[in-house]
Amino acid sequence: MVSAVTAGGGGDGGAVGLKRELGLLNGVGIIVGIIIGAGIFVSPTGVVRNSGSAGMSIIVWAACGLMSLVGAMCYAELGTMIPKSGGDYAYISQIYGPLMGFLYLWVSLLIMQPVHNAIQSITFANYILAPIFDGCDLPDAALRLLAAAVLCLLTFINCYEVKWAMFVQDSLMFAKVLALCLIIAIGGYELLFVGNSINLTTRLWDNTVYDPSSICLAFYSGLFSYAGWNYLNFVTEELKDPFRNLPFAIYISLPIVTTVYLLANVAYFVVLTTTEVGSASAVAVAFGERTLGSYSWIIPVAVALSTFGGLNGGIFASSRLFFVGARQGHLPDFISMINMNCCTPTPSLVFLCLLSLLYLSNTDVLVLINYTAFSEALFMMLSVSGLLWLRYKEPELERPIKVNIILPVVFFLISIFLVVLPFFSQPLETLVGLGIALSGIPVYFVTVNWKKKPQAYRNAISSTTAFIQKVLNSVPEKTD
Repeated sequence: MVSAVTAGGGGDGGAVGLKRELGLLNGVGIIVGIIIGAGIFVSPTGVVRNSGSAGMSIIVWAACGLMSLVGAMCYAELGTMIPKSGGDYAYISQIYGPLMGFLYLWVSLLIMQPVHNAIQSITFANYILAPIFDGCDLPDAALRLLAAAVLCLLTFINCYEVKWAMFVQDSLMFAKVLALCLIIAIGGYELLFVGNSINLTTRLWDNTVYDPSSICLAFYSGLFSYAGWNYLNFVTEELKDPFRNLPFAIYISLPIVTTVYLLANVAYFVVLTTTEVGSASAVAVAFGERTLGSYSWIIPVAVALSTFGGLNGGIFASSRLFFVGARQGHLPDFISMINMNCCTPTPSLVFLCLLSLLYLSNTDVLVLINYTAFSEALFMMLSVSGLLWLRYKEPELERPIKVNIILPVVFFLISIFLVVLPFFSQPLETLVGLGIALSGIPVYFVTVNWKKKPQAYRNAISSTTAFIQKVLNSVPEKTD
């Protein structure tokens, strides 16, 4: 029999929960698979536009990788000290209280998670359709339809079986690394055997930008490509032996990703000028057309596989955030329901899919990236400042992993830089992001803090929960 129940309602307990099915390889697959997605094939354009030169771009990419590693190490301490699913939501809620936790959930709900998924799906559609239209402008309708189709397909896979989702994640993790290795190998051949080194020698620092606000925007584009290093913390409750597997997955994944990203960017600059990289809508396609000739279709297919895996990982991890938020009473109860037969948070997955589909109305990826950058930097700053606060407030708290205090201090200071400077370089976008975050305050007091809600409101929520329960109960049982 198939049924669905809430996993603990307003707390962490409950009769039914998500299984601990994820091992170390799955953890590495989630981190590497989510990080290496659309970003490395889109963000080089934004990094070059704001840094000006190949040399400064490479420095930005290396600094973003180092910052992500430092942040991930800080989150390893947070994740083993507060071993709950939900990542930043769980940490901010416990450290700062339910209102701040709700604001993170609110911004994630409206912007961060669905926008990330929309970017991945649009990038997938771009690279799949590019060889078909062969240099012509891609019609927005075709982009949206294909992006919507892949979002729905991966949502179905994640709803039906965790093992299916992990098979997609693990297999495509190797596929996407191989795709980047192909780009690196071509770049290495061009550099060592053809002698295309002018962009990395005499032109390395041409047109370098030193303005702090522009460098900040370059960091935003670079950090977007590393986004996902904290996603394993969203699924801590599904990790086997999380005190071991969470930090080891981080220590294995981030150096791999940083090395691959640096070499891929060097390969881009071996073949393409900074002007070409800065103006390309699809950097990897331009790279493939310049180097592979009639075989250039290989690059778009490889990139599509990469973004497919990144989107799958993003759907898997971020759906757990809304599941945990509903379980804590910060979202409607039906989002915390689990399909007992599949042991997947089906309502949360479908809810996330619907929100992601809304952002397909805008197919400009760089605009979508700007929507998320400020909000992510703000809440990461809050999470790491919470780690510092707990070091002071509760020094005796059990910490299976304890990083050197210098690391969270450095990460916190850099986060302040990334939060403050956009008010000068992109005041409109930053104020909109801040406004969306603050708009969650009245929503919190109406939907969460207000205990005596009107009967009509409670009836609507109860009816929706009963309907979703009925739908889940009608799903046929899986056959092994």
